[in-house]
Parts: sequence; structure tokens; C-alpha cells
Amino acid sequence: MIPEKNISEKHIHTEEKEKIGTFEFFDIEHFLRRVLKNWYWFLILAFIGYLGAFIYKRYFVQYFYASKISLNVSKNTSSYTGANSINFIWGQSSNSEGLLLERLLKSRTHNEELIKSLDLFINYTTKGNIKTTYLSKSDSPFFLEVDKSHPQIVNIPITFIRKNGGYEVNLPEKLPSTAYIYNTESFVQVKAVHPKPQFIKFNEWYEMPYLKFKIVKNPITPAKKLDNIIINLRTIEQTIQSILGSINVQFDKELPSIMYITKKGYNVNSTVDFLNNTVKVLIKKRMEERQKIDKNTLAFIKKNLSDIKKRLDSSTQALNKIKINEKVTKNTSIDSTLSALKSLDEEKQLLLTKIETLNKAKNALNKNIDEMLSLPYDISEEGFSTSVNDLKELYNKRELMSKIYTPNSEPMLEINRLIEQARKKSIIPLQNYYEKYQQKLNKINETIFTKEQDLEILPSKERRFIDAKRRNSINNFTYNNLLEAQIKTEMRLAVASSNIEIIDPAKNYGQGPIGPNTSLLGVGVISVLLVIPLLLIFISEILNNKIRKVSEVVRATKIPLLGIIGESSEEGNLTVLDKPKSSVAESFRGVRANLKFLYDETKPGGKVILMTSSISGEGKTYVSINIASVLALSGKKVILLGMDLRKPKIFGDFNINNKYGMSNYLTGEISMKDIINKTKISTLDVVTSGPIPPNPSELLMSDRNLHLIEELKKSYDFVIIDTPPIGLVADSFELMKYSDANIYVVRHDYTEKYMLKMIIEKYHNKEVKHLGLVYNGFFNKQGYGYGYGYGYGYGYGYFEEDVNYQEPVIIRLRNKIRKVFNKI
Repeated sequence: MIPEKNISEKHIHTEEKEKIGTFEFFDIEHFLRRVLKNWYWFLILAFIGYLGAFIYKRYFVQYFYASKISLNVSKNTSSYTGANSINFIWGQSSNSEGLLLERLLKSRTHNEELIKSLDLFINYTTKGNIKTTYLSKSDSPFFLEVDKSHPQIVNIPITFIRKNGGYEVNLPEKLPSTAYIYNTESFVQVKAVHPKPQFIKFNEWYEMPYLKFKIVKNPITPAKKLDNIIINLRTIEQTIQSILGSINVQFDKELPSIMYITKKGYNVNSTVDFLNNTVKVLIKKRMEERQKIDKNTLAFIKKNLSDIKKRLDSSTQALNKIKINEKVTKNTSIDSTLSALKSLDEEKQLLLTKIETLNKAKNALNKNIDEMLSLPYDISEEGFSTSVNDLKELYNKRELMSKIYTPNSEPMLEINRLIEQARKKSIIPLQNYYEKYQQKLNKINETIFTKEQDLEILPSKERRFIDAKRRNSINNFTYNNLLEAQIKTEMRLAVASSNIEIIDPAKNYGQGPIGPNTSLLGVGVISVLLVIPLLLIFISEILNNKIRKVSEVVRATKIPLLGIIGESSEEGNLTVLDKPKSSVAESFRGVRANLKFLYDETKPGGKVILMTSSISGEGKTYVSINIASVLALSGKKVILLGMDLRKPKIFGDFNINNKYGMSNYLTGEISMKDIINKTKISTLDVVTSGPIPPNPSELLMSDRNLHLIEELKKSYDFVIIDTPPIGLVADSFELMKYSDANIYVVRHDYTEKYMLKMIIEKYHNKEVKHLGLVYNGFFNKQGYGYGYGYGYGYGYGYFEEDVNYQEPVIIRLRNKIRKVFNKI
């Protein structure tokens, strides 16, 4: 950047004025450069993340699996329209049977029965070098049988180690003081004595105060031979809760009668066995419930068959006895009368059976409705039989629901209301049918009485024979009716089927795990590890308030930039003198050329150039020495004054004794000629700071110092003053009143942004004039050039350091890509 001689406020737009002194909060470019610079850390962390995720998935993750069974649940056949309100109990769904089965599957009663019958409270695992693997019962080389009446410790690992045809039993050192009894589902206090490892064989009981079990050999040899088996016993309640949390029931959206039951678990075979067994038990229960009425009816028929058989045998013997003793012969004249009486007797017997059934039903409705389940209704009237059958159906549902809901729950209250409603609805038709049958019976009795009057003319022997024959005929008729009813009932039981049909049983077809989802685990771990360095770099960038961009300095300060000084590889400060062909020396020549834009060339006498910076360490003295050197090498007579009295430095670079210098002169100890030192450049003289005085500020502001500057201007073309940093002391601001040009040194990645606030304000408030910036210590790791308006740099053989220069890998790669595209 070539600065203008004068920068007026009128040339600065209002928008730019608002940006004066404002630096970027976050340098995205520098952030990305740092990320690219540390690429190897990202690569290392990505590899560590991948390796860690692989090890974790391989040795530590417990995968869980799912099995499914599908069922077809047929609807109820009940015709009781009032019972349709039962849908309220199942959540306003028409699939009440399926919802009932779902609740049965998830009921405590059903699962408790299943757990106890299949010993699902016993959990089998095996441990490798690192990972514990869950087993199904069939995967274990033996089955554990516990004494359910004996106390058993629960939730404690029992380790079985295979040895010499048996197993060594090992228990943890610390055992609980309570044990669980499975028969009573309660805990008892036990004496926890730690046993030594004990060897047991198959079918041999292991007994302790807190354990009693035996191991039974698995009849099917498992595919994998296991050296150890670890068994954990759980309470019934723990097992129930575990099962309920792993079961899911869904219904097909298009066919609600199709039910899907899913079971999750750590072992596929365990989930398969559970589903098939739970459905098997459920089907058996539903079959028993559906056959309950027929079984009660069959028991009722058999009981009555036994009684009627006795009466039939008795009446047959009496009839035969009369035939033999009385020697009665057949009278054909009364055959029509006897035939009519037989029909009437049979019809009367049917009516009596119906009336008896109605009486029992009436008693059951008024007293004990449970008796209705055992009544074999054979009443042809559709209204009454339908009403009673629906009442039975509701009662059966209540019995099922009692296994799921508490007595005072809303579903139970609703089903009780429906039963009461159906009961009241059945009483009225029951009374009507009773009266109807009674009327028919009275008419039959009258007809029978009339027919019997026709038989009064017969001899007494013949009448006794007819009476015995009628009794035998009635008993035989009743017996045959009961036999027919028994056959029908047994046939219904024989052909009865469950309303649950298995479509697809649960099966282990090699299904993979459903969780946890480890497919994204590696990506997640790698992402987290990659975010860590990104976050650290980001935080360091946010917290780093140092100046790192030339363009930002120029934009924020609006102060002319005299030049950019690259980072020197030399140890000393005499870069221009020791390495005159270096790029750094060339940069100082650029600064020398731009200096004329700061001062008034028409003003007579030497020019006073003041050097300052924000704080120590920014290269103020380094820039002072080299600007003085480059001016002297151009043929100008130059003197360098070391006015940083608090921290003298110049003498060391020029190998000058600092015994006498500015401080001695300003205190009047010596004369001006005594402090001027010659250098190896004939046109360059140096005045060192001298011993550190107690009052440096007063000395610098003294008239003697101002007189010195005026006298030196007469003898030299340039008077270069190395002053203290203005961020620490205000001496430099006072001296700027007597300078022709002021150079403010900013050091790359060292000077804090806030440190420039003072000089920016004073410059734009016109308290400081003829000011220019020198950007020192710039280092571009991305290749040649300083990146701001200057083509000086490395890599073209133009400067001394280009001899050993190697372009960065990124630059070399970029250049090769360019060559490839240029050839296309």
C-alpha cells in the first residue's frame, strides 16, 4: 500500500468513519488456516474415534433383538345387541375380542402363570474375556431347577464352571441377608454364610440356607460349548415387569382381526420361545373358557342320566314283574288310547323339563347368577335363549376382565352394569315363558285326565299294567333325550376350536439386532472427537485478540501503511547491514521510499523521524536500527538516538559501550560530541541511551533534549529517535510535537487490537500528525508474498533466502493441479 501524503476526514465516508477502530470479532480465514495446519490431529482423532467405536461395538454393546408372531382373532358370536356397549370398555373399538386378548397378554395373572410354569425367572448368561452374552434356556448345557419352597437369593450371579463331567459352583463374597421364596412370593431373613466353591454333578442337589437347586442336563446338546454359565434369579414381580416392558401388541390397519405380538430381548431364541409359549397358553385358556358352558352342561347331563337310569331300571323291573305275575295280555281295543297317552306323557315331560329349567334360571337370576353357567337350556323360544346366552357371555367376559382390572375400576363397573341390565331384561321373558308353559301343562293334564277316564272300565290288573308301562315309557323317553343331549354336547366339545389362529409362529430366522443403533455410533464418536479440536481452535481464536491481518489493521485504523516487514531469520537486529540482499532488507527499502509521503520535503534542515509502538517486544528498536541503516546506505547522513531510557538496547547491536549516552548528556554530565558514536557505515552515527536514570520522563521533556534535536537537525539529514512505547508511558506523545514523521510499529500476531485504540483516536482527532504504520514480523506460511500489495517473497531466486526455500505441500499440490488443467 502506498500511503497518501495527506488524508483528510472529508475523504472518509461516513460509513467508513463508523468502522474506524473496529476490528473483526472472528477471523474465519485465519480459523480455517489453523484447521488446515493441524490436519494431522483431526486424522489421528478420527482414527481413534473409529477404533474406539469398533472396540465398543465389538466387546461392550449389548444388542437386543425382536421376534414376532401373528394371530387371527375371530369375533364373538354373541347376538346380544345391548352388549355392544361393551366396546366402551375397550376404548370404543369394534375389535373388542382382540383388545381383550391384548390385555390378557399383558395381565399379571397370565404372565405369572407363564413365568412359574416355564421358570422364566431364571436368566442364563455366559462371560467371555470381556463381554457377557445372554443365553436362552436351550443354549445352556444344563437347566437349573430350584426348590420353590426353599429360600433363594435373587439378583446375585451364580457362576458354574465346567469341570470333570460336572460344574463348580461359585458365589460372590458378599451375599444379602434376605432370600426369596417363590411359592409365597415373599422374602425371609437368612444367615449369609459365604461358601467355598463346591463341585456338583447333574441331578445332584446343591443346598445352602439361601439356595437349593439342582442342574439337569439339556437333552439337546447346544451347538456351542461353553466353559461357564452365569445364572441370575429374579423375583416373580421383577420378571413380570421385565416382560411387560418388552411386549408390544399391534393390530393390522386393514384387518383389525390380525394381531401382531412382538417381544424384545437380548437373545433371539428366548424371545421366540416366550412368544410361542405365551400364545400356546393363551389359546389353551381361551379354549377352556369357551368350553366352560358345555363342560358344565355335560356334567349336569351325566348327573341326571345317572338318576333317570335308576328310575328307568326300576320302572322296567316293575313292568316285567307285572307281566309275569299278573299274566296280562295285550288288549288291542285300547291301543289308540294308549298311543295318545304316550304322546301326551312325552309332551308333558318336555314341558316339565322346561319349567324346571325356568325355575332354576329364576333362582339363579335372583340369588346366584353363577349357577346359570351349568344350566342346559333347551328352550326353543329364541328371545329367551338369546337373552340368557348373552347374559352368560357377559358373565364370562367379566370373569376374564377380573384377571386384568381391579374390582372398582371403570371397565369392571361398566361390565357389572351391563350384566345387571341383561339380568333385568331376562326376568320379564322368563316369567312370560313360565306362564305360557304352565298353561300348556294344565291343558295336557286335563287331556290326560280325560283319556285316563276311558281306562277306568278296564280290570284292575290291566290298569296296573298300563300305569307301569306309562311310567317306564316316560323314563325311557327322558333317558333318551338326555343321551341325545349328551352326544350333542360331547360333539361340540370334540369339534370346538379356539377363536385364536396362529398365522405365522415366532421363529429364529437369523434376524439381526434392532438396537442399539450402532450404525451411527462410529460417525457420532468421530464427530465428537473432531469437534473437540475445532472447538479448541475456535475458542482460542475468539480469545486471541492479536493482530494477524494487514488488511484489517489498515481498514480499522485508517492510518497510512508504510510497509510490511517480514519475519527475520537472523538473530541480530542489523538485518539491512548483514543481509542487504534479503527480502527483509528490501522491505525496509520500501519503507524508506514511502517515508517521503509523511514529511514535508520543502522544509529546510534534517528530518526528525520518531519510532514508537504499543508495548515492548513489537520490534520498535529493530525497525529504528534498520530504517536508520537503509537511509544511511542511500547516502544520507543519519543519526540514531536511543531515547528509550528505561530499557536501553541499541548499544548491543552496534557493539558500543553504553557507559555514556543520552541520560548522561541530558543531566549535563557530558557534551553532545561525547555521546555520538561512529558505526561501520560512515554516514550512520548512534547515540545510545546510557545508564538508566531515575527520572527519564523529565529528562526527555527538558529543554536540553529539545536543543539536542535542533542541533542534530543542522548536522544530519535524518534524526531517527527510538522512543518508549506509548502504551506504557506518554513520553513519545510529547516528542511527536517536534518530529517531522512518526512511525508506529505493529507486530504480527503479537500486538493486541485494543492497544491501537489510543493512537487511532489521537490520529483521527488530529492530536498526532504525519503518522504511518510499519507492520513487523509478518510471516505467511502459505507461500510467497506478504499478501497485501507487495510482490516480495520467497521462491523465485531473487533474494538470499530463496536458495534453501521449499514451497509448502499445499502450494506444491496446488501448482501441480494447475499444470494439469493448463494442459487440458
